[in-house]
Amino acid sequence: MNNRIQAPAAQQPAHTILIVDDDAVNRKILGRIFSPYYTVEEAENGCEGLEKILAGPEHFCAVLLDVLMPGLSGIEVLRQLRERALPGTLPVFLITAEQSNDVVQEAYGLGVMDVLYKPVIPYVVLRRVRSVIELFEARKHLGRVAERQSLALQKQSEEIAQLNEGMLEAMAIAIESRGEEHSGHVQRIRSITRILLRDTDFAGDIPEKEIENIALAAILHDVGKITIPDTVLKKPGKLTPEERKVMEGHTLNGEAILENIPQLRRSETYEYACDIVRHHHERWDGKGYPDGLAGDEISPWAQVVSLADVYDALSCKRVYKPPFPRQKVRETILTGQCGAFNPRLLEGFLAVEDRLYALYSDLPETLLDE
Repeated sequence: MNNRIQAPAAQQPAHTILIVDDDAVNRKILGRIFSPYYTVEEAENGCEGLEKILAGPEHFCAVLLDVLMPGLSGIEVLRQLRERALPGTLPVFLITAEQSNDVVQEAYGLGVMDVLYKPVIPYVVLRRVRSVIELFEARKHLGRVAERQSLALQKQSEEIAQLNEGMLEAMAIAIESRGEEHSGHVQRIRSITRILLRDTDFAGDIPEKEIENIALAAILHDVGKITIPDTVLKKPGKLTPEERKVMEGHTLNGEAILENIPQLRRSETYEYACDIVRHHHERWDGKGYPDGLAGDEISPWAQVVSLADVYDALSCKRVYKPPFPRQKVRETILTGQCGAFNPRLLEGFLAVEDRLYALYSDLPETLLDE
């Protein structure tokens, strides 16, 4: 299905004036004035005029409306047009022989563009009506131009966003392929992050667009591992204290990498990515790294990505461990064997764990037995 935004088709300006007057002589006089320049359509009373307007207001470029008519007066027609906000898009002129200030004042209050007095002076009426019609058409044209420009900018923005997303995904996958993570790790982290933010109460009511930005930022959580030597990154055994210090440096190194990508700095994902990359190894009890943050000092998205990363690491094969069965994964997380987590986050995790587990159904290396 084609989801690309289509620019609106060019619209031809309306070229028909509607004359609403119960007096045939008046309609004939006005028709003669405007017929050399416009198509003229007539209505013999207010009811007929209102019906024609409501049937297709875009068909007319102006309405000339008599005040005194049997059935529905010009003022009453104006009131009904005002209820539908039509005087703002269709210029209406009131034609009257009355000099009452009350009528004129109410007409202007209802949105009439001008009041023309009988007997009309042809060149004056023509000039005043044509000037307003041209003004309305110019305004509509500018509106259409602005709409086209807005759509073009929106399309350009979407293309840039897609390009940036593709760049980030390519970077994350390249890092994933170098490290010990199982294929698909970064996309599972993205999915788990999205589920925990959208479908639990942990982080509150985050707008959908922001959730998508955070989920995209989550795939960069280990970008700093590109700076870690293979001897440390792929070591099958336990790391020495010196090696552990090198490994932990991937958080700060990753943040520095992001800060040096100008295109990313202009992205809505940037602030989330920097926070997640630096803080996804912080712990609820303050024993994490690199800053030793504790409790709510850690942003909700960094907490969520931390849990997602642990869940994926336990569920999949790594160079230093086999995949754990589902029940052991749950117990390891809930008992704090692999880090301390916010109790509210753990509640949300348990509520959606069935859906997280389903993300691993196609991985033969993953032990799926209970």
